[in-house]
Amino acid sequence: SFLARGAHLAAMKADGLRLVQSGDAPTLCVTESHRCAFVSALSDLPPQDLIFLAIKEHQIPAIADELNAIVNDSTVFVTLQNGIPWWYFQRYSQGPSELCDRAVHSVDPGGKLAAKIDSRRIIGCVVYPAGHIVEPGVVKHEEGVRFPVGELDGERTERIQRISALLVAAGFKSPVLDDIRAELWLKLWGSCAFNPISALCHATLKTLCTFKQSRELATEMMKEAERVANALGAKMRVPLERRLDGAAKVGHHKTSMLADVEAGRKTEIEALLGSVLELAELVSVSAPSLRAVYALMKLLEHVAHTEHGGASLVFQQ
Repeated sequence: SFLARGAHLAAMKADGLRLVQSGDAPTLCVTESHRCAFVSALSDLPPQDLIFLAIKEHQIPAIADELNAIVNDSTVFVTLQNGIPWWYFQRYSQGPSELCDRAVHSVDPGGKLAAKIDSRRIIGCVVYPAGHIVEPGVVKHEEGVRFPVGELDGERTERIQRISALLVAAGFKSPVLDDIRAELWLKLWGSCAFNPISALCHATLKTLCTFKQSRELATEMMKEAERVANALGAKMRVPLERRLDGAAKVGHHKTSMLADVEAGRKTEIEALLGSVLELAELVSVSAPSLRAVYALMKLLEHVAHTEHGGASLVFQQ
């Protein structure tokens, strides 16, 4: 079953969900049938065994109350959000013990999500594929097939093995990790720098990672983020320069934050950067570069939504 709204929902109901890969024509993935439903409200669904939360972190509070209506005794949530998740300190043992069960207020003000979604139901997942909606009902897959998963406490349970096997059977790479937070940091390590720089400067990954000054800024931001991660018990498994070079090899790809700015949508600045700064304060790590870029992104959002009525901000040719 799929939860969607507006034109996207209408197109899926009419023509199914279609996928574009490598310049090919759209391929029909799934249509509505007795085994698959496209709905606009969770209340239209019966209890589910496995729920993939594939919306952005700032969108989850709007449906949090509805989620309890579709759970049974063994329902599992697989979280697919970018950045630091609201559950980061739940079932946490990698770092300072005093942080266990603390809310991450930048992404979960007041700890409401932590209170509403039982952490024992949560499986963490890091999303590496890149893609975007071409038109309602049509999604383009650009690159990547990795969805590593992990229990919040690192246990290799029967359910995590089954979820991994389901993803692998569907054609994805989905290793079971002992430390899902370290993998979250590995992706966020680049995202906390690449996304806001690209959004501020309308630069693609290749440009910002190869242009001297922006690469230097990204390097400083990543060094600061790594110190925060280390203080929380997470270690990066690849060198910083390799992470930068890997992003450059993706090519002239627009980050999700740049796409949001150009479309006039709310960005994931709190999940990708505000949360890192919140955690930096908790472990007393100085992060001047991260803080400066965060301030500029918050200003950009403020200008877009107060002075331009939420209009898209696109450079004119």
